[in-house]
Amino acid sequence: MSRLRLLAILLVLATGVFASAQETPARDSVAVTAYNEGTAIIQDRRTFTFTAGENLIDFRDVAGSIDPTSVSFKSLTDPEGTYVIEQNYVYDLVDKFALLERYLDETIQITVEDGTIFTGQLLSGRTGDIIIKTESGEVQVIGIDKVRDLAFPSLPDGLITRPTLRWIIYSEAGGEQQIELTYLAYGISWTADYTVLLAGDNTTLDLNGWITMNNTSGTSYPEATLKLVAGDVNRIKTNELVREEVMFMADGAAGAPPQVEQRDFFEYKLYQVGRAVTIGDNETKQIEFVTSANVPATTFYVYDGSPAYYNYGYVLIDSYYGQTGITTVSNYLEFNTGADGGADADLPAGRVRVYQEDVDGAALLIGENSINHTPKGETVQIYLGNAFDLVGERIQTDYRALSATVLQETYEIKLRNRKEDAAVEVRIPETLFRWSNWEILESNFEYTQKNSNTIEYRITVPAGEEVTLRYTVQYTFPR
Repeated sequence: MSRLRLLAILLVLATGVFASAQETPARDSVAVTAYNEGTAIIQDRRTFTFTAGENLIDFRDVAGSIDPTSVSFKSLTDPEGTYVIEQNYVYDLVDKFALLERYLDETIQITVEDGTIFTGQLLSGRTGDIIIKTESGEVQVIGIDKVRDLAFPSLPDGLITRPTLRWIIYSEAGGEQQIELTYLAYGISWTADYTVLLAGDNTTLDLNGWITMNNTSGTSYPEATLKLVAGDVNRIKTNELVREEVMFMADGAAGAPPQVEQRDFFEYKLYQVGRAVTIGDNETKQIEFVTSANVPATTFYVYDGSPAYYNYGYVLIDSYYGQTGITTVSNYLEFNTGADGGADADLPAGRVRVYQEDVDGAALLIGENSINHTPKGETVQIYLGNAFDLVGERIQTDYRALSATVLQETYEIKLRNRKEDAAVEVRIPETLFRWSNWEILESNFEYTQKNSNTIEYRITVPAGEEVTLRYTVQYTFPR
């Protein structure tokens, strides 16, 4: 800090004399960058008229959920000659409780539900009851839920109608200056919502992705430049501004195309709406950002009747652990996000609703689920629900401890297809959970090993028939 700047600050603090705060001007521009986890960076530009020397500036219409410790002030007109001496976040807003607190020992007027009017000195208003002392000395206790109107002589000092940042600023020169305010705010979040229309033959789908943005930050942002960051951005749990997060804030490009532009930003995906967007307080706004047609798709069935136990370093020898009683067969939809034979899009985390047209052309919901952040080129699997016409049954038919270190068990899995005219393929994952050293001794169907303790069968079940799978597994334990 220069010696001249230091002397100016000390002079203002010593005198304590400031000009009255001027009216807050309208925004020149505002930019909002929202993150998945419910925070946003707000960049607000306005033009103030300064006098040479000290100035008291009220910056109103900031988010009520602002993090005051994250505020960054900058004069774009004269950054070297304009200094912030002190900053205050004033949030003591006008409401009946704030007024009751400020008017203790003052005379107020109360009108209750039946029209009766009470006038007297306010003794208390903090416990859910208003207590006043009338001119005759009588003490009246009035439940605040019975009050229809409260009348106060005037608005007391210190109360404001909107959240306000109040600055003491020293300016070396008078005149207009454009001020840029950047801060973090809570209560602004966005998610991705997807609608999928699955073709009648289950082989292709049309995908539409929507940005769903919610603003409960306490203020509106008219004609804002809107950016959205998709990805898991680490945030510490204290109210501190991570300066690197502010660095990428920039003006919206003039003449940007009227759609959402996607680009890489660090290890995340950034989406910028190519037009000005008005984000109202307490508003949910949707903007389409992904459209893909005729994406190749597959539906498949899974019967997962094996237990999801893990041995955690000790042998599971209790035969009961092999029983689950699961009979439902799950239905899944699968497609790829790649450019070659896929949706050709990165898909931020969000909710997916899948529809299919009925014979009369009406689209009906057939499943809903959520997906994680999925980059381009990956496979998406969506659990849709349970198949009505498919039934699975898993029975432990044999369990034998051959020795203290060897155990064998046999399972019989039945799959019934009650469809009248369609054969189906069912995937059957089996978790070999008792111990890490295992061997399949017998099996009447081929299987593939998926990982160290899971095998998978894929069995076709003809329409109206039942197919039975049998296999025997042997576990060898250490002494």
